[in-house]
Amino acid sequence: MTIYLDAVWMLNFLLDMMLLLLTQALARESITKRRIAFGSVIASLIVPISFYFPDSFFSGAAGKIMYSILIIFCSFGYKSFYRMMKLLFLFYFVSFSIGGGLIAVHFLFQQPVSITANGILTVNHGFGDPISWLFVMIGFPFVLLFTKRRMDRHVAEKIRYDQLCPVTIKIKQESFPTSGYIDSGNQLVDPITKKPVILCDEPFLKQWFSEEDWKLLKQLQEHLDFTKIPKAWENYIQIIPYQGVQGNSMFLLAIRPDEITIIYENKKIVTSHFLVGIQFAELTKDKSYHCLLQPQMIHLPAIHSA
Repeated sequence: MTIYLDAVWMLNFLLDMMLLLLTQALARESITKRRIAFGSVIASLIVPISFYFPDSFFSGAAGKIMYSILIIFCSFGYKSFYRMMKLLFLFYFVSFSIGGGLIAVHFLFQQPVSITANGILTVNHGFGDPISWLFVMIGFPFVLLFTKRRMDRHVAEKIRYDQLCPVTIKIKQESFPTSGYIDSGNQLVDPITKKPVILCDEPFLKQWFSEEDWKLLKQLQEHLDFTKIPKAWENYIQIIPYQGVQGNSMFLLAIRPDEITIIYENKKIVTSHFLVGIQFAELTKDKSYHCLLQPQMIHLPAIHSA
């Protein structure tokens, strides 16, 4: 059997580099690519070590753990024990995720039943069919990219989830609960009353309106025809002027509510010093929230123990 050690070494170097780059991206570490390349060289040295010294200390579990710590140290340096352990476990997590993904893709596309030259059916259970280097070289970047995107999306969703809080809004003595999203980009304030403005979407607000009244509000928003204000809502609807992203002047229909109750960090916030801006659409496709809270809502109102 002929073994091309240089080819195996180069392949291992490229795979280690991609693993370290993904570890860097997930850990949000500002490390130069040269440092990552140096760590990849150290990691790939395990190939000639394993080939020439198959019974060395690094062939055992303890040796592999020590060698992994060396790889992390060469790639990211040492600042604290906690940071070192975090990067080490993240490196292992990435390695297991990518390796498991490759095995899963290989098992998905492999042929479970094959016919031999003699016409005999053979069953392959997926454990004895080795994964080819070509498959690894082609499949590894795709699995890596998929893993990174899923991790980034998970982080984004977790951040969004941490900014969600239960909200109950009372209008015309009728209350409905929903989830509110604390939007740092929402700095809308009524220029006359100086009240902060929250935004609520159509599926949530329609609970207070009849179909006819909601159609009239849409016509009012589209044509600014104040004769379209529903009679039952004349004392609750107002227009808020604001400046759009492109600098043009725009108008927002708003409701004067009775009060809002927000549960934030185990505290109950109750206030009536705000306005409800009407969004004639859904705020989010997954319907995880129906209200965009103004950050001032968290800090200005009176806070009561929940």
